[in-house]
Amino acid sequence: MTKSVNSLVQKPPLRAWILLLILAVIWGSSFILIKRGLVGLSPQMVGALRIVAASLFLLPFAIHRLNRVSKEHWKFLASIGFLGSLIPAFLFAIAQTKLDSAVTGVLNAMTPIFTVIVGLIVYKQRQKANIFIGIGIGFLGAMLLSLAGAKGSLTFNAYVLFVVLATLCYGLNLNIIKYHLGNLQALTVTSISLLITGPVALIYLAFFTDFFPQVANSPEVQIAAGYVILLGIMGTAIALILFNQLVQITEPVFASSVTYLIPIVAVIWGLLDKEVLQSMQFVGMITIVVGVYITNRIRK
Repeated sequence: MTKSVNSLVQKPPLRAWILLLILAVIWGSSFILIKRGLVGLSPQMVGALRIVAASLFLLPFAIHRLNRVSKEHWKFLASIGFLGSLIPAFLFAIAQTKLDSAVTGVLNAMTPIFTVIVGLIVYKQRQKANIFIGIGIGFLGAMLLSLAGAKGSLTFNAYVLFVVLATLCYGLNLNIIKYHLGNLQALTVTSISLLITGPVALIYLAFFTDFFPQVANSPEVQIAAGYVILLGIMGTAIALILFNQLVQITEPVFASSVTYLIPIVAVIWGLLDKEVLQSMQFVGMITIVVGVYITNRIRK
């Protein structure tokens, strides 16, 4: 078993690389869609609507696949629903009220670092001691981004921590999929995990926000909702199916390497949207990517 896992790490199949590129484009574009959604919606509305849209899109698949899930799977599927979808959807939307989409996209690259940390602490994976060099560099980059204020000034931006927490959720999510749900198909994992969290998001949207009255009376809110629905279908539902497939045919750290490419797409969108990045932000971005690269390189 160990031999086959190692061979996957060294030689990912062509299908894995194709999935990696598709996911980079989809997820790299997610941050600009969140930004567009925030034009007319609160971050809480964006997070909840994103999950509702994804859940409804996959509802027929979830119902069809319920009989494929055994009793011991449900707790892990619930964990995937909350850690891999619902909680990060809210965290990213809140973060982007004070962070540019390009910066958020690069911070998302810390996912592989937390994947390694979770594997080390929770699943007792053996790691080389110098892997912590890469981890330390990655966190240094996040710190630089948190201190990069407007026009090069130094000021702590606590909203960076929302993205860091979201990437921690993703790191937990990756390991749970690999070590507890590897015998389920990706579509089953994705659709049923969203079946669990979808009603929670819908209840929140209906009873704890003013979304439905606003969307009925405001063209601006309707346009914003359209962006978020697109985000939910493409960036959550379809992307999670592809991502879970990637995790199952490779291994967690390779799958999380999609975050090397996501920042490129996110930064391109940000520049096209006339976002202005300061020199310290560029330094922080590069530092994070270097840290993630070293973490994966040493591990391999």
